[in-house]
Amino acid sequence: MSERLEKIKALSLLSGGLDSQLAVCVLREQGIHVEGLTFESPFFSSVNARNAAESLGIPLRVVDFTNEIIELLKNNKHGFGAGMNPCIDCHAVMIKKAGMIMGQMGFHFLSTGEVLNQRPMSQNRQSLNVVMDESGCGEFLVRPLSARLLAETEPEKRGWVDRSRLLAIEGRNRKAQYKLARHFGLTNIPQPAGGCKLTEPNFCKRLMDLARHEGLDLRIIRLLLLGRHFRLGSKIRVVVGRDESENGLLEETAELMGFIIQPEIVPGPSCLVSSEADEKQTLVAAAICARYCDLEGEIPVSVKIVSASGTRTINVLPETRAEIERMRI
Repeated sequence: MSERLEKIKALSLLSGGLDSQLAVCVLREQGIHVEGLTFESPFFSSVNARNAAESLGIPLRVVDFTNEIIELLKNNKHGFGAGMNPCIDCHAVMIKKAGMIMGQMGFHFLSTGEVLNQRPMSQNRQSLNVVMDESGCGEFLVRPLSARLLAETEPEKRGWVDRSRLLAIEGRNRKAQYKLARHFGLTNIPQPAGGCKLTEPNFCKRLMDLARHEGLDLRIIRLLLLGRHFRLGSKIRVVVGRDESENGLLEETAELMGFIIQPEIVPGPSCLVSSEADEKQTLVAAAICARYCDLEGEIPVSVKIVSASGTRTINVLPETRAEIERMRI
């Protein structure tokens, strides 16, 4: 039996965006069995991929990528994009991990939804070639949407994939993709976006501040996704909840990370304070908490400080708006 008469199996990286869904559809149209693979970390979630896999009716493997991405933030070969996104290194490591799964699970090749020159840093021809080379399994990586503009891969040479039925899409214009989406009947189409916190300027400011003062501590990295952040000292931060849900999460974290300050009478936030805060810094944190309480005027606010050593109550004036802005991360 020839290789092409076997049931060819592809493992396709699935972000959940339109391009990654189309890559699956293009391969399935050739009778190839396709399953999905996605990665998740504190910086990017698997929600869109899970939704897309359900819509496409394909199995999905979800792999935690936290340790790898934190290591790449500390040490990467090809630098960052506009934020703290080590995209080229990140893609290479993802493809390398996907290649290991491919071998272990009996897939014939990998695929992605990458489009040549759609993203200036990570999807130009040089970057795509770097990922192929550094992943160690680039010869078995097919990019169905731009394949006819790229070098022929081993799956095409072996007849597992019909190159003539692959596509030649290039650039940022997405008209071709939307036309294909209609052809394949795709309806679950998220707005085009990277979906990675490492590309968001405000989040990157918090992350750079963390790296400079406290190091890339995973526990604190998860906190960066919550609330308003203020720096009171080299190792001291205050996180102010913005709603009831965030207040609850900060309270759950307090036992491991520090202590909580909350208003006693007026509505207001829960504030997580680093455990190393001294008395002066604790009073400043209490004043920050008071500033975000639901009250009118510059009047004293009663707040309680809840720590492992017990609970105490103090009255404090709200911090000035100028100081709030100076301390904000």
